[in-house]
Amino acid sequence: MSIIITSKLVKKFIPVRKSSSRKGDNGKVLVLGGSYIYHGAPALSSLAALRTGADLVYTCVPKINVQSTRAVSPNLIVIPLADSKLTRGAVNKLLGQIPRDLDSATIGMGLSIQDPEALKLLVKSLLERDVRLSLDASALVNYILPFLSGKNVIVTPHPGEFKRLFGEVPPESKKTRITMVEKFAKEHSVTIILKGSTDIISNGTTTYLNPKNIPAMTVGGTGDILSGIIAGILAQNRDVLESAVTATYFNGLAGKMTQRKFGTHMTATDLLDVLPNVMKSFDKIK
Repeated sequence: MSIIITSKLVKKFIPVRKSSSRKGDNGKVLVLGGSYIYHGAPALSSLAALRTGADLVYTCVPKINVQSTRAVSPNLIVIPLADSKLTRGAVNKLLGQIPRDLDSATIGMGLSIQDPEALKLLVKSLLERDVRLSLDASALVNYILPFLSGKNVIVTPHPGEFKRLFGEVPPESKKTRITMVEKFAKEHSVTIILKGSTDIISNGTTTYLNPKNIPAMTVGGTGDILSGIIAGILAQNRDVLESAVTATYFNGLAGKMTQRKFGTHMTATDLLDVLPNVMKSFDKIK
C-alpha cells in the first residue's frame, strides 16, 4: 500500500533544533557537481541545502567554475576540484580537504565523470565515513549500485536516469510504476525517489506518493534544488526515507507556491526564494 504524503506526516519527520546549538550542529553538507557547461547546478543545490537549514555547505566544483560559483553567493564555501572532470586524483585530494565529520553529501548535478573508478572511490570513502548520500544526474550509473546496498543512500532519478541506473523504463501506469520502484529499491537496498508529476518514494518496504502536477517545474534546475533540499535534511535527520519524503514534499510545496506567482514562467532560483516561507511553519525549536 502506498501512503500519500501530507503536512501532518511530514511534521513527524522534522527533527527538533536546539536553541543552544552551535555552528555545525545542524548539518555539514558537501555538494559535488558542475562542469564547463553546467556551472549553475551545484550552486542551486548548495543554496537549497542552506535554505533547508544546514549550517555549513561545502561546494566542490571544477576550477573553471570556481569564480562564477563564488560570485553566485558569499554564503558558499567553494572547494576547487583538482581536475575539470572527476578523476581518482581529484577525489583523493578532495577527501583530504573536506571535514571528516560531514553529515551528508549530494553528488552528480552537472558533473562530468572521467573515470568510473573515481566515482566508486568517492562514494565508498564517504560511506565509510558514515556520510549520508544523495546521488543525482551523472552519478546515477549502474556500476555504482553494488556500493550502495544497505547504506544510507537516496537516488533521485527522472525516468530516463531510472533506465540508465536500473535498466528498465518506468511505465506510464502509476500502479505498475510504483511496483517497479519498490522492486528495485528492495533489490538494491536503496531509497529511490522517482521524480515525476507524482513523485514515488520507496525503500522497498514502505512507499510514499507526492502528487505535484506542477507543469512549471519542468524548467531546468528544479531537480538540483531537490537534491540540495535532500542533502540539507539528511544532514539533520539520519533516517533516509523520512528525509526523502520530507524533501520531496517541501520541493513540491515550493513549486506550487512559485507556480501560483509566475505561472509557467518560473525559474529554479524562484524556488529558492519561497523555500523559507514553505518550511518555517514546520520548524521545531527547543
